[in-house]
This record gives sequence, structure tokens and C-alpha cells, in this order.
Amino acid sequence: MENPICLPGQRLSICDNVYTCGQGTYQRQGYIYSMLAGTVDLVDRNGVKVIEVHSTGEQTVISTQGDIVTAQVYIITQQFAKCYIKCIGSTVLRSPYRGLIRRENIRATEKDKTEVFKSLRPGDIVLARVLPMTEAHSYQLSTAENELGVVIAHSEHGYPMVPVSWTEMQCPKTLVKEPRKVAKIIPENIDTGGIVVDS
Repeated sequence: MENPICLPGQRLSICDNVYTCGQGTYQRQGYIYSMLAGTVDLVDRNGVKVIEVHSTGEQTVISTQGDIVTAQVYIITQQFAKCYIKCIGSTVLRSPYRGLIRRENIRATEKDKTEVFKSLRPGDIVLARVLPMTEAHSYQLSTAENELGVVIAHSEHGYPMVPVSWTEMQCPKTLVKEPRKVAKIIPENIDTGGIVVDS
């Protein structure tokens, strides 16, 4: 590879019997892509060339398909919600990534009836899953699972709201209810006894 410097989402090589993924890379549709901004290294292991990317900066964590992320919504339209990804799993990012939750990826059912403003609002903190990357520097997110959706929201008066159902949150001061796609959080210290909780 002529250029040892790469960016997140950059295609590095074909993935075959000769070249395989290593640290800081991922494989998609037969190609190896970089997860990081950094330098590309080629490591020979038993005749197989392992492609690795090592970060040159402080931030070495990047979200990949299937990761659960914590994000804050900052813009909504009729078709999508834009958000800043603040955490990947339990790792807090030094600088956020941009993410996009499309209307059809908000709920698992009745996708055609979903309205963005009745599910997410600017300022909401959501748990979401990273979808397959379709283009570099653009993270598509989904909240279409019971455990995903809004976890923290504030009312129009600025008070933290509490969930009263899987579709509504309520201001404890004014008692005004607002529609949301509420995440079904199961506390880690509660033993469900193997019972699957479903909505």
C-alpha cells in the first residue's frame, strides 16, 4: 500500500486468503476498511498478511456495526433525527461522532406510521444500535428494539421526565405527557428469573 495514512471508513484492501483484518480494521462485503484515522501496518503471520491500523491521535475508539451507542439528538426533521454519538458501549468519546436515525429505523413495527417528532426530540439522550456503514463518516443508527430508544428526556419546562409507558414520558412537575420511543431498560441488579420481558 503506497499511502500508510488512512481515515475511518477508508477501504484498504480486498479480504481474501492473502490479506485479512487486524487491529483497527473491519471487513465488509469482501473488503477491509479502516476503523481509525492512523497509519496502516502490514504484519506477516504464517504467510497471511494482516492489515492493522494504529491511531496517530488520542481517540482510538470508533463504532462498528452492531455496537450499542449513547447519542444526543440535536436536529429532527420529518424523515430523520441527527445526533451526536457520545459513548460507544461504556467508553466515553473525547469528541463525538455524527449519527443519523432515519424514520424507518426508529421502531420495529408500523414503520410507515412512525413520526419522528412523536418519538425523538432535540436534547434527548438515546441508546441506539449502529447499522452497517453505507458511506464513510456517516453512522446510521437504529432504535428499533425494545431496549433501545430514549433514556433521558427533559420537558419543555426543563424538568427530567419519567417514562410512564413505552410511548410516553411525563414531566413530574407539570404532569404533562409527551410522546417518545422509550427504551425498555432492565436494571442490572434485578433478576428476571429467566423471564423474557416484552412489550
